[in-house]
Amino acid sequence: MKRLPRSFIIASALLAGLAATPAAKADTGPFSGVAEAAAPQFKRGQIVDFASRQKPGSIVIVTRDRALYYILGNGKAVKYRVATAKRGFEWSGTSQVSAKVKWPDWRPPAQMRKRRPELPAHMSGGLKNPLGARAIYLGGTIYRIHGTNEPASIGKAASSGCIRMFNADVSELFQHVKLGATVTVV
Repeated sequence: MKRLPRSFIIASALLAGLAATPAAKADTGPFSGVAEAAAPQFKRGQIVDFASRQKPGSIVIVTRDRALYYILGNGKAVKYRVATAKRGFEWSGTSQVSAKVKWPDWRPPAQMRKRRPELPAHMSGGLKNPLGARAIYLGGTIYRIHGTNEPASIGKAASSGCIRMFNADVSELFQHVKLGATVTVV
């Protein structure tokens, strides 16, 4: 049997790969229908199957699972672990993102200061601030999706109603979520 020159084999392989490229880009992969660049932009969250009627860019928080889902569309979402409200502070509903703040100041609500009088009236943003690195404000409510200076609380029912995330996770979400995006808590 005669051996073909190495350069011929390489050239044939390259041409075969180019010919197969259009078929490989067909809508059959795990990100079918999702913006091509969407998946690689998420390094912290896990891309999962998630059936939802929400628009891409919306957020769904499933409190019993301690999970936040950033909707990509076509049955896909980015899942993050979160801390949710402790017993007696649970809530559900729909709101919109009304503001986004890096290293937010914290002003504990009056109800919280009444329960915990040792809390300051104001705390500047920074590493010791309970809101962490980023805050996503939910319009018409006292609640936020925010980072935390208590990372051990993630995965637990630990807050007074806000949704806590690891600082790196909320920083990633912060880059993608838009003002006006719908946030649904169930």
